[in-house]
Amino acid sequence: MDRDTVEPRVDRIPGERATRWVEYHHRYAAPSTYVYEFVWDASAEAVGPFCTDVDGNVLLDFTSHVAAAPLGYNNPAILERLEGFDPVDPTKIAGQDFYVSGGGTPEVSDFPGPTQLMERLVDLTDRYDMDRVFLSNSGAEAVENAIKICYASGGHRAFTFDGGFHGRTLGALSLNRSKAVHRTGYPEIPGVVSVPYPSTDDEYETRWLTDGPGGNVVADALHADRGVIDPEEVAYLVLEPIQGEGGYRAAHPAFAADLEDLRERYGLRVIADEIQSGLGRTGEFWAVDHLELTPDVITSAKGLRVGATISRSDVFPEGRGRLSSTWGGGDLLAAMQGVVTIDAIREENLLENVRDRGEQFRGILEDARADGEAGTETIVDVRGKGLMIGVEFDTKARRDAVLEAAFERGLLTLGCGYKTLRLLPPLDVTEREIDLGAGLLLEAVADAADGVDA
Repeated sequence: MDRDTVEPRVDRIPGERATRWVEYHHRYAAPSTYVYEFVWDASAEAVGPFCTDVDGNVLLDFTSHVAAAPLGYNNPAILERLEGFDPVDPTKIAGQDFYVSGGGTPEVSDFPGPTQLMERLVDLTDRYDMDRVFLSNSGAEAVENAIKICYASGGHRAFTFDGGFHGRTLGALSLNRSKAVHRTGYPEIPGVVSVPYPSTDDEYETRWLTDGPGGNVVADALHADRGVIDPEEVAYLVLEPIQGEGGYRAAHPAFAADLEDLRERYGLRVIADEIQSGLGRTGEFWAVDHLELTPDVITSAKGLRVGATISRSDVFPEGRGRLSSTWGGGDLLAAMQGVVTIDAIREENLLENVRDRGEQFRGILEDARADGEAGTETIVDVRGKGLMIGVEFDTKARRDAVLEAAFERGLLTLGCGYKTLRLLPPLDVTEREIDLGAGLLLEAVADAADGVDA
């Protein structure tokens, strides 16, 4: 498969083999989240954003496995670094009880592992004076450990934001405010307060600002005279700098500046959930880098291949055994992939590419709207930063129809929020690939403009 010339090619989707795989899968799989009947053939050709399904259809994947494959399929920078690593067993060790070396020295390891991944993450968060990392299995675990270390520092109350999504373990689940289905019927940790998450000027002015002494809803809640929450009781405030599941909504800059003021005034600890938005996805290594906001904890996962809770020595508890996990920090292969991914983003200057290609994609869609191309009147908004792009439609039914029409043309996308389509091309996506994807998306938009019950 030649990345410079390959294009999506769809005969019938889902085809006969994909349908058979899906039916067989669901004989055993518990109900979960399934978008469409796409079955990737891991033994077939794939490169960059292009992959092949079990029926031989070639697709353009603009989901990057929900940002968990930031460099797409079979990226040479990753494969070449892993090429000399012979399979061993176990590749996962009890990471809190043992250390692992991939050869060489800790500073220059032949095959970098958990130790080198933590070193890279401390370097990437140096501007926030972060110096310690706890590795885990997943994003939800990274968030769980973030809230645990903040609770350990004192306080039993927390602020979360409307539209937020932080994971599906019970602690993280208690912070979710994106969809009722995530939390209904499950117990929650007490003391969590929900407040508005302003993204637009109108939301900032009408939902966040108040006429009280504090100036905004959190400040009013913490106000010494008229407030209802003692600031000393607040363990943390958690937010996504760009909401993922909540609809690809970026935090309003003034809102972020207000949070920074509150952090300094009351000594609040701020957790930046970067599970989906981090690792270069927005054109900076962390989405919070775009804001005037200082995080005390950053959580990462997905593209990192492991979960990571990153913070300062004064936030992490000192006692041994307060944090632990059988596989925490012990996945040699996944940690190696994380290190190589970070190195590739740096060495290939992919942050600049993310910014350029994101502007290109959004520009194509905005130009199409301005020119009145067929169906674009159903697009309400095009937003995002870098290659974390959201396209909001007039109705949920329209969004779903566009997603399906794009799939039938060989373009993989995902929904988020209530009626928003999310697009996450790989960080090294090319100008040609953006043109291809935008063209297929606009065809799908035109196709879904008629015949959809709004």
